[in-house]
Amino acid sequence: MPSGCYGEAAAFVLPPLPPMPHPPTDVTQVLLPFGGLVGREVDLDAFLQTLMDRIATTMQADRGTLWLLDPARRELFSRAAHLPEVSQIRVKLGQGVAGTVAEAGQAINVPDPRGERRFFADIDRMTGYRTTSLLAVPLRDVDGALYGVLQVLNRRGGDTFTADDTERLTAIASQVSTALQSTSLYQELQRAKDQPQAPVGYFFNRIIGESPQLQSIYRLVRKAAPTDATVLLRGESGSGKELFARAVHVNGPRRDQPFIKVDCAALPATLIENELFGHERGAFTGADHRVPGKFEAANGGTVFIDEIGELPLPVQGKLLRVLQDREFERVGGTQAVKVDVRIVAATHRDLARMVAEGRFREDLYYRIKVVEVVLPPLRERGAEDIERLARHFIAAVAKRHRLQPPRLGAAALERLKRYRWPGNVRELENCIESAVVLCEGEILEEHLPLPNLDRAASAPAPVSTESRTPSELAPASGGEAGLLPLAEVERRHILRVLDSVKGNRTAAAKVLEIGRNTLARKLKEYGLGDEG
Repeated sequence: MPSGCYGEAAAFVLPPLPPMPHPPTDVTQVLLPFGGLVGREVDLDAFLQTLMDRIATTMQADRGTLWLLDPARRELFSRAAHLPEVSQIRVKLGQGVAGTVAEAGQAINVPDPRGERRFFADIDRMTGYRTTSLLAVPLRDVDGALYGVLQVLNRRGGDTFTADDTERLTAIASQVSTALQSTSLYQELQRAKDQPQAPVGYFFNRIIGESPQLQSIYRLVRKAAPTDATVLLRGESGSGKELFARAVHVNGPRRDQPFIKVDCAALPATLIENELFGHERGAFTGADHRVPGKFEAANGGTVFIDEIGELPLPVQGKLLRVLQDREFERVGGTQAVKVDVRIVAATHRDLARMVAEGRFREDLYYRIKVVEVVLPPLRERGAEDIERLARHFIAAVAKRHRLQPPRLGAAALERLKRYRWPGNVRELENCIESAVVLCEGEILEEHLPLPNLDRAASAPAPVSTESRTPSELAPASGGEAGLLPLAEVERRHILRVLDSVKGNRTAAAKVLEIGRNTLARKLKEYGLGDEG
C-alpha cells in the first residue's frame, strides 16, 4: 500500500448497477442505492475499488479515478483508480485537468486532449495509456469545501462525454461524498488539513499505522479473512489483538453473523467451560434451566478466544473437539451439539514454551496456529506511527469529552516518541486522554502522565518481592534504560499502574483492561498474593 493511502472499516452494500445510456429525471437515482452505512464493516479499499468499477460502467467510461487532496503538499493523489501500470499518481493543484478542477472548483469536460493546455500528458507517458476524452468533477463536503476530484476517461464507443454526462457524474460525486464523510477516511483528511505538519494516518479496519510491520500484517489479514482458517494472534497486552480479530471477521464470509468474544483471563477457571459450552438443566446447584454457551450464540459467525493461554487443560480438550469435529457437549449433558463457527484466538504468552512445559496441549496448539499473526509492540512500529496514533487519540478524546482539540506541543511529541510504551497502544490512549482533559489549549510535556526520565532508569529490579509494596516494586522508568524481557516489562507496568491508583486493585484492573482475578494471579506471582 503506497504511502498516503487510507483504508478503514466502513459499511457499504453495493447492488449491481446497470449501464445508463441516458440520465434519469431524478438525479438522486443515479448511483443509489448502495446501501449507506447500515452496520456492515468492510475494507474501504475494496469498497472504493468496486465503486470506481461501477462508476466507470455507469458512465460508459473505460477508466475512473478518485483523487483526494493532500493539504500538506497541496497535491492530489489517486486513492482508487484503474491504474494497473502504477501504484499511485500525484499532481499539484492546478496541474492537469484534475488539478485544475481542484484549484478552480468547477467541472471540466475535455472532448479531445490534443492541444488542450490543461491536459497533463506526462501521465499518459508514465502509464502508456492513451486518453481520448476526459471528464472530471469536484468532490465537496457538507460545508461545500473541496476535498477531492472524481474523474472518468475515454467514453466507450469513441464518443465524447456530454453535458448530460457532466450532470450525471456531478450527482454521483455528491452521493459518493455523502457516504465518504461517514468514514475515518474523511476524518483523517480533515485532521491533515488542520495539522498539515503531521503525517497522514493510514486506517485499516479502524487500525491506524503504516509501518512496514503493520503493512505486512494487513496483507496477511486480507489473505486469511476470506477463508474459514483458524487464526492465532500473538502480541503484548495492549497491542491491538482484538482489533485485528475483528478485522479477520468483518472482511470474511461470516461478517453478517455474530462476533462473540470470550476473555479467558477475565473468568475464573471453574467458569470458563460453562461460558464457552453452556450447561444443561440440573448440571449443578442452581442450574434450573438449559443455558447455551458462547459457541452456540456464535453459530454461523466467529468466536474470539482472548488470552487462550489461560484456558485450563480440561477445557482445552473440549476446544480441540470443536476444532476437529465442530461439536461439543454442554456441561452436564451427554448429547453432542453441532456448531458452525470460525475461531480466532489471541494470547500474549509463549504457547510453544507452555507446550514444552506441559501447560498447553500440543495438538491444540497446532490446530489454532493455522494462520499465525505476530503483532509488533508499539515501540517497534516507529515514531511516525506513534505520532499518528497520538493525534488520532487527541481528536477522538476531545470529541468524546466535548472539548476543543488541543495542540500537541513539540516537547510533548518528542517525549511520546522516546517513551518505550510497555502498555502499548492502550497505554498511549490512556496517556493522551489524561493529557487532553488536563491541558489548557496545548499538550505540554508536564501534562503527560509518564515516568520522569531524569530518575534512575538503570536501577536493578529487586531480587525478592516478598513483603514489598507496589510502589517499591514498580521502577519509575518503566524499563526505558535497556531492553527487558516481556514478563519484566509487564510486571513493571502492572505494578506502576497499581501504585498510581494507591493499591486499589479494582481500579488497577479497570485501567489495565484485565479481570480482577487475572490481576490477583499476576500479583501472586510477584509475591503480593495477599490483599492489602
